[in-house]
Amino acid sequence: MTDSTHSTRKTDLKRLEERAAGPVHRPGSGGYDRACTGYQLLEPHRPRAVVEAAGAADVQAAVRAAGEAGVPVAVQATGHGRAAALEGGVLVGTRGMDGVEVDAGAATARVGAGATWRQVVEAAAPHGLAPLSGSMPGVGAVSYTLGGGVGLLARRYGFAADRVRRVEAVTADGRLRTADAGREQELFWALRGGGGSFGVVTALEIDLVPVGRVFGGGLYFDLAERPDAVAAWARWTGAVPEATTSAVTLLMLPDAAGVPERLRGRHVAQVQICHAGPVGQGRRLARELVALAGDPVRSTLRELDFSESGAIFDEPEVPHGYRSQNLLLESLGEGAVEELVRRAGPEAPLMCVAGLRHLGGALAREPEGAGAVGRRGAAYLVSVLSPVEPGGEGAAGGLHRRVLAPFAGQGVGRSLNFSFGPTAPEDVASCFVPAVYRRLRQVKAAYDPEDRIRANHPIPPAPRR
Repeated sequence: MTDSTHSTRKTDLKRLEERAAGPVHRPGSGGYDRACTGYQLLEPHRPRAVVEAAGAADVQAAVRAAGEAGVPVAVQATGHGRAAALEGGVLVGTRGMDGVEVDAGAATARVGAGATWRQVVEAAAPHGLAPLSGSMPGVGAVSYTLGGGVGLLARRYGFAADRVRRVEAVTADGRLRTADAGREQELFWALRGGGGSFGVVTALEIDLVPVGRVFGGGLYFDLAERPDAVAAWARWTGAVPEATTSAVTLLMLPDAAGVPERLRGRHVAQVQICHAGPVGQGRRLARELVALAGDPVRSTLRELDFSESGAIFDEPEVPHGYRSQNLLLESLGEGAVEELVRRAGPEAPLMCVAGLRHLGGALAREPEGAGAVGRRGAAYLVSVLSPVEPGGEGAAGGLHRRVLAPFAGQGVGRSLNFSFGPTAPEDVASCFVPAVYRRLRQVKAAYDPEDRIRANHPIPPAPRR
């Protein structure tokens, strides 16, 4: 490193600290490690500087400083979906930008870049309204929405990205832009389902839906006793109404305190149901599933306020390291479900949590003025996730490919939001039909031709002609 380069870097950092209202952390300083990690503990970011943004002006300062220094920018709110670490460059932490403002009359919410779905749900609930939130309340609402967003109400109301009215984002030139149906239309299109490659989003305005209570929860089947439970769920999904969104998770539960006694040490199929229709209809549908699958070991199904919707999937919110892969499916091929149960079961060399989500319904219909959400015609999503310690990524990747292999013939692509870990360019491209992917690359070239902004699932700029 030359003296002139070293001097430039010191100046850039000094200017960044002078410009930002929020804290700026550098390697070795207090707060740096916490700001670089988040929920995903594997491969934390290692930037040259972290700006814990207090508002949009701090995001602009960070992006401009990165541009002056010729280094990349990455963004982190909760860190749930972090795929690959930023080495060097500037990390923008948005967890402090977590304001949520609900306009009950318009049935909308303005959601800050760092807000979680829990905050949005709690703000909307007193008005009998709900966002199209995900299964885990602690996930960042903005990053989830940029990737499409398949949530608890998905089959009735569609993708979260399709309910975005306005986006406020800082693009690679440091400008704060407002994108909606009448302004910055290509940017507006790309950010609604194309991921975060096109700008640093500072806020979204989203539609809320009139849902106050739902019927939902889990049915837990012991797969040693009910080996056909997952196949029964798959048959059941063929006849449920659009008001019913469901999934099934396969996991080996430990024989340990904290696990319900009847589930300890069992290989379990946990069927998750969210029915946004009449409660009586939801109860009838659940009885039909039990008639197909047999009696569950445990049931948590009940009528509940949507503010309690995190109980439906009941996912742990303790930070850890993990990797995951997925496939979007046109159908469930013969024998594939049974192979999933076997390959992801107790004999697997690593712990893996396999899942199937029922899609279709409103997800399959493209609304007028829709964004860049890819592969709307998929009927199911299959995913597999493993807890991973540093150095274990290769073994987990090999296992995940083996678990997903029986579904290859029905695969139509991948989902951005269920890919946790570094993703090959061809895998990102597979999340979209070719024409949409080409258009996304053109938008990237228009707003970030030097590829300054690095997203979890990067889309490169189209080459200059």
